[in-house]
Amino acid sequence: PAGTVICEQYGSATSPDGRYIVQNNRWGSTTEQCITITNGGFQVTRSAADVPTNGAPAGYPSIYWGCHYGNCTPGFSPIQLSSSAYAGVSTSVSMTYPSAGQWNAAYDIWLDPTPRTTGQNTGAEIMVWLNHQGLPQPVGSRVATVTLAGGTWDVWFGNIGWNVVSYVRTSATGSLSFPASTFSNDAIARGYASRAWYLTSIQAGFEPWTGGAGLAVTSFSVSTGGPTPT
Repeated sequence: PAGTVICEQYGSATSPDGRYIVQNNRWGSTTEQCITITNGGFQVTRSAADVPTNGAPAGYPSIYWGCHYGNCTPGFSPIQLSSSAYAGVSTSVSMTYPSAGQWNAAYDIWLDPTPRTTGQNTGAEIMVWLNHQGLPQPVGSRVATVTLAGGTWDVWFGNIGWNVVSYVRTSATGSLSFPASTFSNDAIARGYASRAWYLTSIQAGFEPWTGGAGLAVTSFSVSTGGPTPT
C-alpha cells in the first residue's frame, strides 16, 4: 500500500492499484537507497548515492509495466513490435525533481529479439530522458537531433552488450505522454532495433549518481488499445 518503504537492494512491491510494480533496483552501489510507495508511484526518500559520473549510476528506482528479471505485472506477455497490439500501447508519466544531486529522470523501454520474461534483454534499451542534472551523459555518443512527442531530443547511441538508444530532451519537462512506438519507430529507422523484436517492459524512474532524495514519480500509466493517455 501507499506509505510502504522499500530499502532492500532489489526490493519491490505491487503499486496500490495493482497494475504496476515499484522497485528499488539499487544495482550499481552498496550505499543506502530507500523509496516510499505513493498512490501515483513512488518517491526516493533516502539516497546516499556517490558514484563516479563517468560510469554507471547507483541504480534505477522505478515503476514499470511488463517483466523485469521474471517479476511480471499481472497478465503481461511480451508484445511483438510488428503487431497491432503494440500499436495501441501508450504511456504517461509525471515527475518532480529536487534541486540537488546528479541524476537523470528517464523512461526505460526494453526490447528483446525473443519474448523474454527473465534475465537481461539483449535487443535494445530505449531511454527517454525527461530531465537530467549534473555531469552524467548517456551511453555512447550523440548521433542526431529529432523532434518527437512534442519536444526536441538529442539522440545518443552506444552498445554495452545490447543497443542503448537515448533520447535526451533539449528542454526539461515534468510530464510526458506518448505511444510507445513513437521512439521505437525512430530507433528502428536508424537500424538500432527491429520490428520483429518484442516489448518486454516500460519503466519510468531515475538514475542517481550523487544524491537523489526527493526524486518522485507522481503518476504513471500504460494503456493498451486506446488513445494516448493525458
